[in-house]
Amino acid sequence: MRTVTAVAHRGDPYRHRENTIGSLRSALRRGADAVEIDVRLTRDGVPVLLHDETLKRLWERDRPLAALSCAEVQGLTAGGVPTLAEALAATEGSRVMIDLPGGPSARAVRRIVDVVRECGAQDRVYYCAGAQTMLAVRAADAAAEIALTWTTLAPPRPAVLDAVRPRWLNYRFPLVSAELADRVHRDGHLLSVWTPDTRRSMRRLLGLGVDSITTNRLDALHAVRGR
Repeated sequence: MRTVTAVAHRGDPYRHRENTIGSLRSALRRGADAVEIDVRLTRDGVPVLLHDETLKRLWERDRPLAALSCAEVQGLTAGGVPTLAEALAATEGSRVMIDLPGGPSARAVRRIVDVVRECGAQDRVYYCAGAQTMLAVRAADAAAEIALTWTTLAPPRPAVLDAVRPRWLNYRFPLVSAELADRVHRDGHLLSVWTPDTRRSMRRLLGLGVDSITTNRLDALHAVRGR
């Protein structure tokens, strides 16, 4: 079977709380080729790691992130929500996929890209989200590596691909078929999928020739890859 890039979804969420420093480090210790993180901005414009709009699910604080300063977030979570700069420092030397949930503004995207640049991490960071957000990333960094998230079987329009210039097309794994994989590769892109967690699904995807799997179950993916 072909080698596939193992991307740890929000770190190692079955062992550590997702999108925390401990989760990221655990995933890398356990052999992840890259870690995927979710980044949003606090009220005062600090990029931090959080998938949801609020702190409720992970931190039992029903407060919207956008209404809180970074200092307030740190206080409510006992320092558990890392800044993007802290996450990049903790993953030094490793690949990081930054997901940008919630349709952030172009200004927010620029701030996130600026922090990546300030941390000297441009060469190991790549970004994923829908077309509008990835257009904002492309505007902020002409050289950014992009995984364009696509959620329908209809292919992206050529105008979208020309504007975004993605290296990867990033699909929910149930959408991927042999025909889709062939089309993506024929058009010169790499194929990334999210988020299969069973060995059966992973074997099917490897057989179809996907290039990257984002998963919560690194152990299953390592087993399928023959480690």
